[in-house]
Amino acid sequence: MSVRDNLQRIRDRIAAAAARAQRNAATVTLVAVTKTATPAQVQALLAAGQVDLGESRVPQLEARAAEIAAWLATAAVGEVPPAGPIRWHMIGHLQRNKARAALAAASLIHSVDSLRLAEELNRLAGERGMPAPILLQVNTTGEASKFGATPEEAPALAGAIQALPHLQLRGLMTMARPTEDPEEARPAFARLRTLLEQIRGQKIAGPVFTELSMGMSGDFEVAVEEGSTLLRIGTALFAPSPGR
Repeated sequence: MSVRDNLQRIRDRIAAAAARAQRNAATVTLVAVTKTATPAQVQALLAAGQVDLGESRVPQLEARAAEIAAWLATAAVGEVPPAGPIRWHMIGHLQRNKARAALAAASLIHSVDSLRLAEELNRLAGERGMPAPILLQVNTTGEASKFGATPEEAPALAGAIQALPHLQLRGLMTMARPTEDPEEARPAFARLRTLLEQIRGQKIAGPVFTELSMGMSGDFEVAVEEGSTLLRIGTALFAPSPGR
């Protein structure tokens, strides 16, 4: 099955999950995580209209963005995707010493997990004269191996970030436990949705605080049912279909 076929199959599954939850599928954005993709596979995605792309490390994001920019600059007429400018998402753990590069490369940073990182991003965004859209990462599973604020810490941290003048706090991000049963991810996603509703209800964050980044290749349908607005999908797009 080709990347284009995989993309359509995933879009169909997203639409079905949204329908089950009585949601509009247009409110769900698929972020294609290109970590394991070949250049040809990414080009196929772009040609199919996929413009939201993500990487988990800043150097890889910079390299991939440069690779695609070079391809677009030299592509023949008809090869350049018509869907619009590419939106890059920084989805992995971000160290403060990579914050400047992340701001320059990404349209949205999903993984702000501390006030210190937020303050550094705020300082750098102020220097750039451009507000930086970010998400607050929350560890909804309690795993020591995962980054993110605890659910108990998140409201106060969201309030502190909201007060930083050069950041736009757009919502929350989480990762569920790796599992073969997608239903086991549901409590982590439901907890993040409840947390977003709590923070909004208490008017801790502003009107743009609406995004839920949750759901990956193995559990994205459950994430859509629980309210996800941003899905981070890589393996399901680029892995060959079973039997190939």
